[in-house]
Amino acid sequence: MAANSELKKLMPVALPPGRARLATRPSRTGSWPTPKTIGMVAVAALAAEGAAGAGALEEFVGKLDRPRTVWVMLPAGRITEATIDAVSKLLQAGDVIIDGGNTFWQDDIRRGKALKQRGIHYVDVGTSGGVWGIDRGYCMMIGGDKA
Repeated sequence: MAANSELKKLMPVALPPGRARLATRPSRTGSWPTPKTIGMVAVAALAAEGAAGAGALEEFVGKLDRPRTVWVMLPAGRITEATIDAVSKLLQAGDVIIDGGNTFWQDDIRRGKALKQRGIHYVDVGTSGGVWGIDRGYCMMIGGDKA
């Protein structure tokens, strides 16, 4: 579990209903504090689990301490592209975007290069675990620049 001061630097964004359960395990264990979802009903449900929500990306990013880390949990495609683009415009050099969906690896390389030019770090994290992940944990396959 991350140190308490680190918790305000990381949160997942735009969890669709199928991925919203991913936020409940870390919220229970203290790994991240404030998921934002597309539907406010889902925000309310996660808040009932102990997480804080946000109604807009600006509010969402404003809740994070710098350097900020935003974890995007969306299906591959236009919605991921649009969300990463929108979030990146609210971030600064030294912040991090993590793509936790199952996006195409060449898209991740392209995104990483574009964000690197602005000083924003990018990490690709393929996430699996199915319906059992809430209780047993998730498998995460991580890729990004060498530290």
